[in-house]
Amino acid sequence: MDEESRSLTERLRQESGATPAFEHLAASDEAELAQVLTAPGQPLWARELAAFRLGLAGDRRAFESLVLLLNHRDPQRCASAAHALARLGDPRTARAAAALATNELRVAYALHPVRLLVELRAPEAVPALIATLERRLRPHDPYRRVALACVEGLGTLGDPRARTVLNEALAHPTLAEAAVHALARIPRQR
Repeated sequence: MDEESRSLTERLRQESGATPAFEHLAASDEAELAQVLTAPGQPLWARELAAFRLGLAGDRRAFESLVLLLNHRDPQRCASAAHALARLGDPRTARAAAALATNELRVAYALHPVRLLVELRAPEAVPALIATLERRLRPHDPYRRVALACVEGLGTLGDPRARTVLNEALAHPTLAEAAVHALARIPRQR
């Protein structure tokens, strides 16, 4: 069991009150987990546990639930969903993460979609990170953590299309150092 799985299991065990229902679900097979995702009246902890375990198993029935959790107000749920989505192997994941990362109405929850895009290295990643970062460069933007994740992610991806927006990020004191490092990772054009 990896650290993310261990952390999620302990968090949800506490959230559920360590009930027998939790212990049963933690040991359930994929068919039973999938039923939890569609059954009415299931608590959030149960849906999250089922989606996470199915995602790690590569079962695409978890996709919709994981995307909803990726956009949740609770950062721990977002991080767990991103972890499972990265391992799910569903071709829709990058498109969904890009849509969440660039949704200006939900930008407060864009941090994990941005990080997921970088981890996936999908074709949607660079355009989505550029668009998100451009909006974060406005004066007095409160979402510096999202902006910083975009800068770092663009450096990791090393795509020359990011050079312009990273140069603009140099003018922002909270992003300047990361922008310098990101620009250094982008190959020079000849």
